[in-house]
Amino acid sequence: MRPMLLAATTSLLAFAAACGANGEPTSASPQQAGAPVETRPANAPDQQPAFANQTRAPGVTTQRALAHTVVASGLVQPWGLAMLPDGRWLVTELQGRLRIVTADGQVGEPITGLPAVDAVGQGGLLDVLVGPTFAQDRMIYWSYSERREGGNATSVARGALSADGARVENVQVIFRAGPVYDGDKHFGSSLAFDPAGHLFITLGDRSDAPMRPQAQQLDSHMGKIIRINADGSVPADNPFVGREGALPEIWSIGHRNVQGVAIQSGTGAAWTVEHGTRGGDEVNLVEGGKNYGWPEVTYGIEYRGGPINGGITAREGTEQPVYYWDPSVAPGGQTFYSGPMFPEWQGNLLVAVLKDKHIARLVIEDGRVVGEERLLTDLGERIRDVAVAPDGAVWAITDEDNGKLVRLAAR
Repeated sequence: MRPMLLAATTSLLAFAAACGANGEPTSASPQQAGAPVETRPANAPDQQPAFANQTRAPGVTTQRALAHTVVASGLVQPWGLAMLPDGRWLVTELQGRLRIVTADGQVGEPITGLPAVDAVGQGGLLDVLVGPTFAQDRMIYWSYSERREGGNATSVARGALSADGARVENVQVIFRAGPVYDGDKHFGSSLAFDPAGHLFITLGDRSDAPMRPQAQQLDSHMGKIIRINADGSVPADNPFVGREGALPEIWSIGHRNVQGVAIQSGTGAAWTVEHGTRGGDEVNLVEGGKNYGWPEVTYGIEYRGGPINGGITAREGTEQPVYYWDPSVAPGGQTFYSGPMFPEWQGNLLVAVLKDKHIARLVIEDGRVVGEERLLTDLGERIRDVAVAPDGAVWAITDEDNGKLVRLAAR
């Protein structure tokens, strides 16, 4: 069914002052004074964080009143969100449709020319990204689950968006994860370009117990962060280039199911967010060649109950997450905030949250989380992806059968 334009609806959220114009604590109301926003008992109460504020950071609040507007509805399980230079939005739908939605809520017909997706379980058409050279070549990039002999796996393609926005042309598949597995879970997958033009691709471990160990194996793409050039070639400075038995596209290992990646302004560093089991959702600063532990080291417990690998949370040779949630909130996409509307949010990490239905605003100082706020809680829908417009307003899509495009702004 063609998505309908929904008459804009607005809801107001009022918050008290808590932080200064640059996200720094104010002398009158220190951020550290706030109680954590998470009040539920942890699934793994005996596990302890490795450092202060690694979980349940102090709660912070936004200084001004906020209002959200539902701009469009009728989207079916939207997954990825990316702004075109003219202010329109590219939105993916899991079943394989890519649409353009205008800032005033006009929803276009599906864009043609995309390769077939294997829309099964958590698989389908996933993230979408506007290329850094779009002004010259109109190139866009997208990730999707692809049916192949013996099963399926995550792939990434690129193509030129036609001038009328109706189709993609000259489509090339620039990356195919392997090995193929006949499953329906943990495909990842989020995309981001760094300032040097490297494309980061996040992948999952495919969930099932027999596949988990591959997150630690260098001959498999499963449970990895991938770093390639825009044309699919491998950067010469990737950490495993030239290592026998290692796939050269790999940037980091030991991940579970990474559905968000964002590049930090100023540093160019890639930050990711991934799903844990019952507890153990992680925010990571991913560095080349590093091991982030899964499934040997993790927070949280198994879905069925009981510890994972004896409940080990730290081991030499593995990295600690910058932040984790226990119990799980189920994180989706993420972005760093940069814009004039909320100067106090500058450099904060905004994480779309599915199960707990909000946007998590994480205040980051010196590579650590020092505060957390939950935004858009009154919408009551699973937030799949989040982006920031040039005016500083925050846009989000909701992972529902009647999915929405929502704008969050200062009132």
